Amino acid sequence: MENTDKNIPETTLEALVRSFFKESSKYGFKQVDYVRFVNMLLDFAMKPTDEERENEIQEKSEKTNIKPQVSESVSLPIKGNRIQIRAYKPSKDETLFEKWLADDFGRHFLLSRTTAVTMKIDQLLRNDANIVGVVTLLDGKPIGAVAFLDFDSVQRKAELRKLIGEPDMRGKGFGKEATRLWIAYGKNALGLKKIYLNTLNTNIHNIQLNEELGFKVEGILRNEVFVDGEYRDVLRMALWKE
Repeated sequence: MENTDKNIPETTLEALVRSFFKESSKYGFKQVDYVRFVNMLLDFAMKPTDEERENEIQEKSEKTNIKPQVSESVSLPIKGNRIQIRAYKPSKDETLFEKWLADDFGRHFLLSRTTAVTMKIDQLLRNDANIVGVVTLLDGKPIGAVAFLDFDSVQRKAELRKLIGEPDMRGKGFGKEATRLWIAYGKNALGLKKIYLNTLNTNIHNIQLNEELGFKVEGILRNEVFVDGEYRDVLRMALWKE
């Protein structure tokens, strides 16, 4: 069924196409397979299943019910429905960060998406241009981190990073809630006009999650970095406070 309420931006479509093309090429797609794929995709688009309709209704309901309540305070800590974000405390948190950033999942929190150079923990935590917060449950248990990198008080912009460091806390929506809180903090407390992110994850799920948070695709840096033995695209997304 055609959705006439919203046109997907060209940059978003290109990001999705490039991501799919890379994966399908590895799988062995030939030209005829792409034609068959498009035909099947159109069939699904024209005739949504009952399951797809139910999923859409459920997703809309979840979006409505899970939006965190952001504290009116413009200073840390800030509190949401299930988590809060407090200031980073070197004497208390440095060991936690060393643990969180040691695995492959945490490594990307330190990785520069534009140079493929990995920062050292000291560069992240002791740079005055980086603002770091610790994500905790409401009982105070630390589970992750958020950061604004390269905070520019003149241009009023910064790069957003997030990490759920505790493996058993991933996939539960804490990262999304923390991001909403951190964006509100950036706008209200730091006066940010532009918050951007650079990501190697160019798949449709990641793009959609970021769009739900207010980000829009600004562009694609094609084959920008060489990571883990292959050249990767870098997707640039940003949100702007009017």
